[in-house]
Amino acid sequence: MVGRTRKSGTKDRPLPVIGWREWAALPQLGIAYIKPKIDTGARSSSLHASEVEEFQRGETTFVRFKVHPIQRKKDFGVEVEAEVLEHRNVTSSSGQKSRRPVILTEIRILGETWPIELTLANRDEMGFRMLLGREAIRGRFLVDAGTSFYGGRPLAKKKKRPKRRRTETSASKARQAGRKRSREEE
Repeated sequence: MVGRTRKSGTKDRPLPVIGWREWAALPQLGIAYIKPKIDTGARSSSLHASEVEEFQRGETTFVRFKVHPIQRKKDFGVEVEAEVLEHRNVTSSSGQKSRRPVILTEIRILGETWPIELTLANRDEMGFRMLLGREAIRGRFLVDAGTSFYGGRPLAKKKKRPKRRRTETSASKARQAGRKRSREEE
């Protein structure tokens, strides 16, 4: 089928399927888990960045920024530095135009790792900390718009439950007393 396979050496192989949202990693940025929205309507990919500051190292422009990879959790953040690939004019889904720095980094989804370009933007008002556009997934995945998390969910740390205090009920006291009497009678 056209568009359903990709070339791998000399054999065609089927494209893996991903959902409209998946868990991903950005290993070069030190981000083990982030949940991007897979958006085939967006050409480019975008990462939520705060405290964005550009600086020079010799002839090269870098950007320093903070990422809060978990939605609605501003108390956990990762500080990142990356080389600026270029600046790009981007029109948001609300129609606003802005000039954004673009970085190149690797993404890992479903065990596959490849380089992608990310624009840095303030996505505080958006539901997802990352948007993965069609350029990043073209020729790599098919998107199932009705399903999420084909790759599963990250293992959450188990919360320790408080130990329950066993309280004796009158029925359990009666059973214990009955056992004690029957042992005495033997």
